[in-house]
Amino acid sequence: MIVFFFLVRMNLTERITRQFTESIRVKQEAMNLAVPLAAACEAMTNSLIGDGRILACGNGGSAADAQHFAAELIGRFEEERQGLAAIALTTDSSILTAVGNDYGFEEVFARQVRALGRADDVLLAISTSGNSANIVKAIAAAQANEMTVVALTGNDGGTIGAMLRPEDIHLCVSAKRTARIQEVHLLLIHCLCDGIDNLLLGA
Repeated sequence: MIVFFFLVRMNLTERITRQFTESIRVKQEAMNLAVPLAAACEAMTNSLIGDGRILACGNGGSAADAQHFAAELIGRFEEERQGLAAIALTTDSSILTAVGNDYGFEEVFARQVRALGRADDVLLAISTSGNSANIVKAIAAAQANEMTVVALTGNDGGTIGAMLRPEDIHLCVSAKRTARIQEVHLLLIHCLCDGIDNLLLGA
């Protein structure tokens, strides 16, 4: 029995080490997103300076990322500053259930974007697969409202990658495992927060 648990622990240790190694590799590969990421920071900052807002949406872990991003802007990231206008479209259970019940789950974000989004606003749309139907519809609604779209995706970008306009910004993590994509998405979100603060407050 002792030998069995020793072997199990060795196997788990190796498995955990592979997780770290793979995560590091995917993050290093994602450094090629620095240029579009800087453009996203500039687009969001310009929106905020012009009295615009950033609307954020995603499903599951990506919903948590959308809420995390909004919390960092309304609260603070690492520097003291005034709250910045950000709305996570994932948090109002009455809206989500009403729209989902009356119009279908694919409309839960698009309906909010149509109601709240303005031409000076930015939509942060997060989908690890790039194919989430309700995120696709939210992006289409944002484009119809002449909003800038910043899309965080994975794999090859999926449907979302194909529908973005030249003025939109695509941050695609070219990995297949959802966990790895989400880990990099969190890093990208922190880079966005840091970049916005840097542009607003200076180094």
